Amino acid sequence: MLLLCMLFYNHKRYFMDTSSTILAIGTQSAESPLHQMHIERRTVRPQDVKIEILYCGICHSDLHQARNEWKGTTYPCVPGHEIVGRVVEVGAGVNYFAVGDLAAVGCMVDSCRECESCREGLEQYCENGATYTYNSPDLHLPTQTYGGYSESIVVDEQYVLRVPANLDLAGAAPLLCAGITTYSPMKHWNVGPGKKIGIIGIGGLGHMAVKLAKAMGATVVMITTSSSKVSDGLRLGADEVILSTDEDQMLSHAHSMHLILDCVSADHDINAYMTLLKRDGSLVLVGLPEDPLQIAPFSVVGGRKSFSGSSIGGIKETQEMLDFCGKHDITSEIELIHAKDINNAYERLLRGDVKYRFVIDMATLKG
Repeated sequence: MLLLCMLFYNHKRYFMDTSSTILAIGTQSAESPLHQMHIERRTVRPQDVKIEILYCGICHSDLHQARNEWKGTTYPCVPGHEIVGRVVEVGAGVNYFAVGDLAAVGCMVDSCRECESCREGLEQYCENGATYTYNSPDLHLPTQTYGGYSESIVVDEQYVLRVPANLDLAGAAPLLCAGITTYSPMKHWNVGPGKKIGIIGIGGLGHMAVKLAKAMGATVVMITTSSSKVSDGLRLGADEVILSTDEDQMLSHAHSMHLILDCVSADHDINAYMTLLKRDGSLVLVGLPEDPLQIAPFSVVGGRKSFSGSSIGGIKETQEMLDFCGKHDITSEIELIHAKDINNAYERLLRGDVKYRFVIDMATLKG
């Protein structure tokens, strides 16, 4: 019994000595609203960077996780993986960041670093499981990881990113998920001049895809079910916007697209869009519908077409994306909100009532 008490005391003392308590916004269950809470962050190790969080985007994945819609959420849950802030402390072994630097954290804060994917800079496909910014087992504290709806975050410098100084910081936050999620497949499938790209859905992902594809030099066709979004698609940079509900418009683009990026997370029939692809074209899913999609065999075999998927990007590619956005002055279209309005933002997100990303002003966390 004495031994157990000593082990408990030493574990508790170690935990207290190697962590600090900060303010955050999270939820205790799938049914509970988000509210202020306190969480633990580890103290800075030699290779760590501590970032004061200035802005954090609200991704639809945050809502899915907070409400356990993908099953497997560990509570309490503090979402947020579109993080932009300022460095306030660095470990003795840090080489690439200094106090005062602008910095960002995306969807990952670690990976095994040894598997084939990690060695190739594709940490998002880590074969031993990447450590995600929230709702992953914490490698350093006896908790799960907690995300960016919080005062600060401590991350190994190898998973911290630089933010181009010319970008609006609030508008840059969604680049850490929405930006890289759409940039990565377009780079993999060689989007550029001479390529015609279709983008399904004008939302948090889709509006970023339009901006990025246009900056890469492609011909961009926005595909939507809503006539009210036609003018917005053109404003964002699309060369043309077509209604998927208009058979004549869809037929006019049949067999013409090299790549289609599907940014829709709701249930939808992808077979109608497969007819838009050229021979050897690919439709790439980056949205995350809750239910399985049905693919008709003749949608793919007739033109040697591919149906694929893509997940965020590795650390090197995410930095490349940020630098690209800095060069082309690309940020997300956002609505900046007070921390107290986060539950209302979640309800509006469910209704699609945002153009096109909510971003939390973390300075309001204590206000």
